[in-house]
Amino acid sequence: MRRRLLAEFLGTALLVTVVVGSGIMAQTLSPHDVGLQLLENSTATVFGLAVLIVVLGPVSGAHFNPVVSMADWWQGRQSGVGLTAGELASYVVAQVSGGIAGAVLANAMFDKPAITWSTTDRASAHLWLGELVATAGLVLVIFALTRSGRTAAAPLAVGGYIGAAYWSTSSTSFANPAVSVGRAFSDTFAGIAPASLPGFVAAQLIGGVVGLVLVHGLFGRPAAGTPEPVIPHPDSR
Repeated sequence: MRRRLLAEFLGTALLVTVVVGSGIMAQTLSPHDVGLQLLENSTATVFGLAVLIVVLGPVSGAHFNPVVSMADWWQGRQSGVGLTAGELASYVVAQVSGGIAGAVLANAMFDKPAITWSTTDRASAHLWLGELVATAGLVLVIFALTRSGRTAAAPLAVGGYIGAAYWSTSSTSFANPAVSVGRAFSDTFAGIAPASLPGFVAAQLIGGVVGLVLVHGLFGRPAAGTPEPVIPHPDSR
């Protein structure tokens, strides 16, 4: 379990480092072109996420996202394979801690104060809807792969989905409470004001439920021994 928690902490930290760091770099390289900044930021995120899933998936499953872990716990109640309630709590703590650490690291690498609270307001109903859609789609992609026995495609599919959602959702697809919390610690391109977090996290949690409902509608109840998301790992129950 210690190794799994380290993998979740490290994976979430590096994911946020990629998101925040590439956002800072994009602002530096393309200071007058927001569209190009988003392209640079999303491209780095797609590749970074795919690599992290490949490298750390065999250790912890490569959730890096409390919504994915919660969905895994819920599915495991029916399939017998998934996180226990205690493991879920530990995963969430590791992920949120990793998200904060990743933002602090990115700030430090670009010679900014370790903690600079974001002032980017993202508190609007259309953005919350975007987050709901982005998170529901992410859960649908991940669990459709596990339910159909195609988890080997997860790095490509998950990375590709997040890249597409960057451009097709109004919120630019945070789709992750731990990443959202981490991004509040950096007043840069990828930041979100702390006051905007409750709405985003609520939308993400609702999106996770919607995604699971869609998965159940498409595939029915999970059978015993259904693989864990995102990548099955040796410690699966």
